[in-house]
Amino acid sequence: MTNQIAVIFDMDGVICHTNPYHSKAFQEFFSKRNLSPTEADFAAHMYGKSNSYILSHFLERVIEGEELLKMEDEKESLFRQLYEPFVEPIAGFLPFIENLKNNNVLLGVATSAPLANLELILGKVSLQQHLGSVLASENVKKHKPDPEVYLTSAANLGVSPNQCVVFEDSFSGVSAALNAGMRVVGVLSSHTIEELPPCNFYIEDYREMSFEKVRALFD
Repeated sequence: MTNQIAVIFDMDGVICHTNPYHSKAFQEFFSKRNLSPTEADFAAHMYGKSNSYILSHFLERVIEGEELLKMEDEKESLFRQLYEPFVEPIAGFLPFIENLKNNNVLLGVATSAPLANLELILGKVSLQQHLGSVLASENVKKHKPDPEVYLTSAANLGVSPNQCVVFEDSFSGVSAALNAGMRVVGVLSSHTIEELPPCNFYIEDYREMSFEKVRALFD
C-alpha cells in the first residue's frame, strides 16, 4: 500500500513538555558539584543535546565510558523522581493520536532519552498500545542528528522514509529526520522557528493538528 503514512514522534518536548524538569534535574545534579548553570546556559548547551555532550561541557572535561553511565544514571533518576507526579501530554496530543489511528496511520516513538524515561511517560500517557515502533537511546548506536533512530523506526513500521512524518522540537532532532529523508513538523515547545532547521510547518501544540494536515504534506 504505497499511500500508507507513518508518524514518528520524538518524546521530550514533543509528547510531553519535559524540558523544565530536565533543567531542574541538571540544576540539582550540578549544584551538588558546586556549579550553577543558568537557564540561558541550558538553552545553549542542554536542550536536544546528548548527556555526554552536556556533562562534558559543564564539567569542562570529557565524560565517557563508565563515569558517563554513572552520572547519566544519577541525573536521569533525579529527572524521573521530579517529573513523575507531573507527567502530562502536550495539549491536544491524545485526540490527535486517536484521529491518526482512525485513519490507519502507523505510529512510532524515537527518542534520545533512556528507556526508563520513555517507560515512565508511556506508563502515564495511554499511547503504548498504538505504537508499532518504540526506540530509546539504548536501541541505537548513533544519536541524533544521525538518522539511525528514524531509519530504524521506518524499517520497524515497514514503510520507506518518504512515507514518514516526524514531529521534533530540537535542532539535532529535526536534522536527524531531514537526514533520514522524512517530512518534519517542528514543535515549538523549547525553540523558536529561527532556532530550528527548515521544517514543513510548525505547531505550538496539537490542538491545531489533524490527520488532514498530515496527509496534505504528501500532496
